[in-house]
Amino acid sequence: MSSKKQIVQCVPNFSEGRDLAVVEKIADAFRNTPDVKLLDYSSDEDHNRCVITALGEAKAMKEAVIKAVGTAFELIDMTKHEGQHPRMGAADVVPFVPIKDITMEETVALAESVAEEIAEKFGQPIFLYEKAAKTPGRENLAKVRKGQYEAMAEKIKEAEWKPDFGPTEMPPQTGVTAVGARMPLVAYNINLDSSDPEVADKIAKKVRHISGGLRYCKGMGVELKDRGIVQVSMNMTDYSKTALYRVFELVKIEAQRYGVNVVGSEIVGAVPMEALIDSAAYYLRLEDFTMDQVLETSLME
Repeated sequence: MSSKKQIVQCVPNFSEGRDLAVVEKIADAFRNTPDVKLLDYSSDEDHNRCVITALGEAKAMKEAVIKAVGTAFELIDMTKHEGQHPRMGAADVVPFVPIKDITMEETVALAESVAEEIAEKFGQPIFLYEKAAKTPGRENLAKVRKGQYEAMAEKIKEAEWKPDFGPTEMPPQTGVTAVGARMPLVAYNINLDSSDPEVADKIAKKVRHISGGLRYCKGMGVELKDRGIVQVSMNMTDYSKTALYRVFELVKIEAQRYGVNVVGSEIVGAVPMEALIDSAAYYLRLEDFTMDQVLETSLME
């Protein structure tokens, strides 16, 4: 490995979005680890899920993640969990993202090391996914998580779905965890002035890649009961190839057929500046605009 300080981002998702005391204790693992910076953490009652975004030195991040996962396993009981978002475990997904002076191959090695230690320390079944996947069938998180928590105990007993690390017996309280490595992802949600979940589902189907929509877009409909509206919840897996403004405009177009309007959108966690600048340039009709013109780009150098 390089002698330079290797910086990674980690965006672990935990299956708790209602008990804020639990969320805070999970966040503390990142907040209190030297050489790790807690950038953002958000929780959602309807999804019943929290998303942590942290940045730090690779070895320190490994330490923080294992602490956070241990806290989640101790405080979250999947036998009682329910929510709008697909999930299969208390520590549901743990993706690592290379940021500076670390290759994707080294990031994959870090993910494998973390997965192995979680499995050994907590007796947790672990799947490797995205760039860390050992087989093509496990690259896509949706395939790995298909059946969700309720079907996972039987799924991991099948030869095809034997965990990469850990037992083939699922611990009922903690479920199953996916650990992976990937490029930066933007979690982007668009809210609609409708309370009909079917409308959001139909729009999501039109915009996501798997059913004929935009490349590098994953999406599903979600009901936000506390606000009385629905949402198209998306993961943009390569914002440089499918821009945020494109999916925003397509959702608007598809919503029109149902007499529904977009009332807002949100980004969950951190987002690369370039993803926002790209959309700003589009809506402002900026000509020949580049990232070099952004003041903060010079400051970062």
